[in-house]
Amino acid sequence: MPIAFHPNAGTLLVCDFSGMVEPEMVKSRPVVVVSPRLRHRTGLCTVVPLSTTKPITIMSWHCKIVLDEPISSKWHETEMWAKCDMLYTMRFARLDRFHKRVESKRKYYDKILDAEQLLSIKSCMHSFICIK
Repeated sequence: MPIAFHPNAGTLLVCDFSGMVEPEMVKSRPVVVVSPRLRHRTGLCTVVPLSTTKPITIMSWHCKIVLDEPISSKWHETEMWAKCDMLYTMRFARLDRFHKRVESKRKYYDKILDAEQLLSIKSCMHSFICIK
């Protein structure tokens, strides 16, 4: 079920990139929200995709994220890489919270990165975009 609220910066969600065309993201994957809530921009937020595969060549726009626990059974790794060169502004309909089934009900996993990890991601975004 898509989210109906603007998540805080640093929130981990799953994003459905289906319908996009390679070399864009084309499958569901974890993302981290990097945008604040803006009153004039409802229904959208900017995200950075996460990968469980370490980059072949680590660049200044790659950021290693270490989680204290897996975010789901599909993504059971606790080490991920933020791809800060692939920023997307997505509509809420593409975003969902991580969850698992517990006694026929959804149990949501709400994870927000700590301030230090979010700052590292933003630093890597800055490195890629080269804004002064």
